[in-house]
Amino acid sequence: MRPLAFVDLETTGATATHDRITEIGIVEVDADGSVREWQQLVNPGQPIPPFIEQLTGISNEMVAAAPPFEAVAAEAMKRLEGRLFIAHNARFDYGFLKNEFKRLGVTFRASVVCTVKLSRALFPEHKRHNLDSLIERHDLQAAARHRALADAQLIFQFWQKIHVDRSIDDIEAALKAQNAHPSLPPHLDAGIIDELPEVPGVYLFYGENNLPLYIGKAKDIRQRVLSHFAGDHSSAKEMELAQQVKRIDWIETAGEIGALLRESALIKTLQPANNRQLRKNDEACTWTLIDEGEGWLRPQLVALADIDASATTACYGLFKSTKEANNVLRALAESHHLCDVLLGLEKAKPGKPCFGHQLRRCKGACVGNEPCAKHTVRLISALVGLKLVSWPFTGPALIREGEEVHLIEAWRYLGTARSDDDLHTLLDARRPPFDRDTYKILAKHVGKMTPLAPRSIRANVIE
Repeated sequence: MRPLAFVDLETTGATATHDRITEIGIVEVDADGSVREWQQLVNPGQPIPPFIEQLTGISNEMVAAAPPFEAVAAEAMKRLEGRLFIAHNARFDYGFLKNEFKRLGVTFRASVVCTVKLSRALFPEHKRHNLDSLIERHDLQAAARHRALADAQLIFQFWQKIHVDRSIDDIEAALKAQNAHPSLPPHLDAGIIDELPEVPGVYLFYGENNLPLYIGKAKDIRQRVLSHFAGDHSSAKEMELAQQVKRIDWIETAGEIGALLRESALIKTLQPANNRQLRKNDEACTWTLIDEGEGWLRPQLVALADIDASATTACYGLFKSTKEANNVLRALAESHHLCDVLLGLEKAKPGKPCFGHQLRRCKGACVGNEPCAKHTVRLISALVGLKLVSWPFTGPALIREGEEVHLIEAWRYLGTARSDDDLHTLLDARRPPFDRDTYKILAKHVGKMTPLAPRSIRANVIE
């Protein structure tokens, strides 16, 4: 039997790159079946949030005199090295330990087994596979929930239980499926598989140089990146991209909104060759209405980069080019019997009918048979489905997502902050131009926005 390590950690939060370990619990099982246990409180070097303290029972006072991770790192490595790393939601615990060792300049790698995934594979008839469900389902004996060693003991008990309730063949098949890795490009370090986090964010594929080949967003970075290297590529182009990848970087975000915003901003800044949809588009435009008097409102194209989204001027549609915008307006003219001359789509001498009127499509506003005001009412009715959402605040606004806040002003994404200092830096930075893709992302989440208080009365925004 291979040596095993059943591991559980308590931490100050859920983000391995930001939060820190407060307690380590390890149950070691040797090849001969002998068992040893180790539990160690760790001073995280940062406050433990009240809700975490309430959940785990580990207080700031308890860890005040505990050693920092660097003081126990060698002991932890000795107990983990060469063993199969087994944990419940294993990427969480493995990710925290990898980041703690990385801060010390130490590379930690291990073969990992997640008992959540193992339970799902062996007991698919059940919907819940959290540790509390396993305790109830398998009659596991919990000494103290949410303390590191007690939870590690529960994971060991579950391991023992499945070896009674399920055949070795079933267990081995489940383990093999869990640890199956895709075929990676020949120039990509295989160790990247252990590094990829199972969190939302943005990932960047690089080839020969420092310009990215491709930028993507994901709810689960690890799962999405590995899908690029699966054997069943949907196209030859995707397979060609996968074979060019020599390096992967990523940026973790607190949620999907942050991933979408970062992806769009990075693509426009770095212009990767394999991203077409979100590339910077200098021809992007929208329609506004110009008052020509006597009830006549005439559509006018405005470049998106030039519009002031905080103003009261109504805008209609987000178009990639002038051609697309004119085609849409022509289609509306036909379906709503509008005049091409009054719309600016056709030039004609005063009093002369437009071509649409000759076809009996236009109702005659061009020759005075229809009041301009009536034509304007039908024009606004035709455009209403294209109307952009007006910016609902007098200044910047925030979208809170986990431990991050996204700063938005007039539909412009100014950046993401994790501290008040970050926020102030973003507020003082130069504003980017209005962007159609950013607007589309943010308009769906306007209900989550809250106005940012004026600086003169602002307290701590990020707590």
